Amino acid sequence: MEKAKLERINFLARKSRTEKLTRTELDEQAALRAEYIAEIRASFGAELEHTVIERPDGTREPLRKKKQ
Repeated sequence: MEKAKLERINFLARKSRTEKLTRTELDEQAALRAEYIAEIRASFGAELEHTVIERPDGTREPLRKKKQ
């Protein structure tokens, strides 16, 4: 995520603690947070795709998605 967007998220969070945000600012904050969370989830998912389990006998097994 761009540094300017992160700074804007932090600015809106600080402002919301001291005063009430306008409807436009609330919408912007929600959109920025959703974008940030989507990037975090994508990054974490990519990391899990490259994670392997090493068994005591030395075999390596990639993680698989859990069946629901």
